[in-house]
Amino acid sequence: MNFSTSSPGGSGRVLVPVLCWAALLSDGYDLFVYGATLPALIGHAPWFITAGAAGTVGSAALVGVLIGSLTAGTLTDILGRRRLFLACLTLFSTATLVTAVAPTFEIFAATRLVAGLGIGGLMPTAIAMAAEFASPAYRSRILGMVLTGPAFGGVLASTASLLLLEEFGFRPVYALGAVPLITLLPLAFAFLPESRAFAVESSGDRASKSPVAKLFGDGMGRATVGIWFVAICSMLTMFGVTTWLPQIMRNAGYPIGSAVTFLLVYSAGAIVGTLLASVLAERFGPKPLVLTGFTTAAVSLALLGTHPPTAVLMLLVALAGFGGLGTQNMLNDHIATFYPARFRATGLGWALGIGRAGAIAGPTYGAFFVAGGGAVIVSSLAFAVPALIGGVVMATLPRRPRTTPADADNRLEAATPRSTEISR
Repeated sequence: MNFSTSSPGGSGRVLVPVLCWAALLSDGYDLFVYGATLPALIGHAPWFITAGAAGTVGSAALVGVLIGSLTAGTLTDILGRRRLFLACLTLFSTATLVTAVAPTFEIFAATRLVAGLGIGGLMPTAIAMAAEFASPAYRSRILGMVLTGPAFGGVLASTASLLLLEEFGFRPVYALGAVPLITLLPLAFAFLPESRAFAVESSGDRASKSPVAKLFGDGMGRATVGIWFVAICSMLTMFGVTTWLPQIMRNAGYPIGSAVTFLLVYSAGAIVGTLLASVLAERFGPKPLVLTGFTTAAVSLALLGTHPPTAVLMLLVALAGFGGLGTQNMLNDHIATFYPARFRATGLGWALGIGRAGAIAGPTYGAFFVAGGGAVIVSSLAFAVPALIGGVVMATLPRRPRTTPADADNRLEAATPRSTEISR
């Protein structure tokens, strides 16, 4: 099979989003599994780690995600989507398998760092590829569906923890993260094509200017910096909550099983919220949905600390899921449509990479409020604040670059014959 180019129409419009969704599901499993297994690691055999040590490892692992996002995002616009997709998928799946059999806590922490390199690199690559194969008329909807992958991964990580953690410990939960090595990777290697947007549109522009420098050209500098700051706020909220939500619920008096259930509800809220928001984004654009998400996160997280009835508490956790991971998904949609195809993956990679500063800070930031059985109201308000700040900054950013270089790409994509699009 020739992987050099592929038309954005035909079977690619179905096959590529499905493969990208499955990859992001695996990515999300690895992303959520640490938080889901944390209650069984803190203070328990074999390592009896403290909350502070757990927060440090969570942050250190996200350093790998940051490096992976920055490096792979840029290399994707130079070397191609397909190569980076396969490399990142292989890297984090293999590292997760090693995590499952790690004999010491130090090796466990090191493999989490290596897995982060692949996790960080896969996200911008998969989003760029999905955006470039999606029909322009339904791009937000298709991206929304693809971006539910991490949340579904969170559901699987939470479910695996509920079923395995108390009886078998953390090792089988991590071992499941290596399943893509024998399932998804062979399928992607055999059937994943290269993006036509990379192969054709980028070929004449690739060597003329650094992809990173292009993020600041054509009047986009202020918006690029603003997007980076918003990504920091979004990821600090999301990673802080997903890392510490089970432990916060334990501090509130819930047993391990029930505490992990809240992470499951959080993921479910992110899935449903992302799907609904992506449909609305086709009508109103992704930016208003990002603002809605930040507002939802700030309000729902603040209300978590008021000790509401269980049914209301579950609803608030689900809304926090939309406001956390769902908001990040809509922000990714905004970024993918803001930048043109010739440096779209770089824009995504650097926004996600710089945003990882918030992800890195999130676990340690949360540990400051959660360690020692901190009050639920203090922990919940602590995570509501960055969501509020992110929403305020996002409100000041433009929907499009001043000179709208993305428009040319969109016009080219829109010229694709309607017969090649997914039927409504």
